[in-house]
Amino acid sequence: MDPLTQGALGAALSQATPTKSKNIGIAGSIGFAAGMAADIDILIRSSTDPLMFLEYHRHFTHSLAFIPIGGLLCAFVLHWIVGRRWQLSFLQTFIFCTVGYATHGLLDASTSYGTMLFWPFSEDRISWGIVPVIDPLFTLPLVILIIGSGLRKNRMLAWLAIGWVSFYLSMGVLQHNAAISMGHEIAASRGHSPIRLEAKPSFANILVWKTIYETNQHFYVDAVRVGISPQVFYGNSVLKFVLSRDVPWLEPGSQQAMDIQRFSVFSKYFLAADPENPNRIIDVRYSFVPNEISPLWSINVSPRAKPNEHATYRTHRENAKESLDRFWQMLSSHKASH
Repeated sequence: MDPLTQGALGAALSQATPTKSKNIGIAGSIGFAAGMAADIDILIRSSTDPLMFLEYHRHFTHSLAFIPIGGLLCAFVLHWIVGRRWQLSFLQTFIFCTVGYATHGLLDASTSYGTMLFWPFSEDRISWGIVPVIDPLFTLPLVILIIGSGLRKNRMLAWLAIGWVSFYLSMGVLQHNAAISMGHEIAASRGHSPIRLEAKPSFANILVWKTIYETNQHFYVDAVRVGISPQVFYGNSVLKFVLSRDVPWLEPGSQQAMDIQRFSVFSKYFLAADPENPNRIIDVRYSFVPNEISPLWSINVSPRAKPNEHATYRTHRENAKESLDRFWQMLSSHKASH
């Protein structure tokens, strides 16, 4: 989730923690900082290994087992900066920090990116896919309520913020289930029985969803608009990535081959060779326009690379305005597209 939402939810739970009314504002400030703290893992990266940050983002700092450690580390910093100046005990600061920190991994797992909630016992990336990473409708009421709670020293507003989050996530579950059902209907209309099928909320809303399902040879990408007037926006298919077919020149033990495997794990094996660039391997799960096979990120391999040379990582933001126009038409459309 975006840092503002992470901090705001951490603030709400800290404000809702029993404390003196005069401390509600400072509890929110401490919880806000602690709620964002788990994302410090973005600093784990390497100038020589372009995929390291993919492996370590939403890793151990986001796990349930790390919550008391993360809360304690935050408390050491925030008590010295904030807590002691407001006559809080270290225990009070630790509680506010731990409660705020505890929200981070769970909120991230509610998106579709994947979070190692159960590290070190499991390295599976949990992704419930019920809300987008950025959603103003989710975030703005939360922010307004925690600001009001802090200024008015009113704990009830913090509980209302938590209630809003619970309600919106519940709506996300319902919408997600509806999108999954529509995805299965699309597959059945093509005579397919998917090996697996996923639905992901599109950018900044839980109305239009990307559906992607896998058959023996292809991934099929479509979009659905769920709610009172369900609609389908049919997309395209792409061949699943096969190492021996798509990059037959690649040495199995080379660094590029290992990087493809790492990228495969990160992308849950939703990989394809880019139809426009055979040396580009794309993560089919994500695109700005949900019914398009137009990746947000990829890796490039080269037959001229040395055995110990890494694949290159790329993000794609080309034609952003045109993509935004197509996405807005889909979001506001009242006619199904075929």
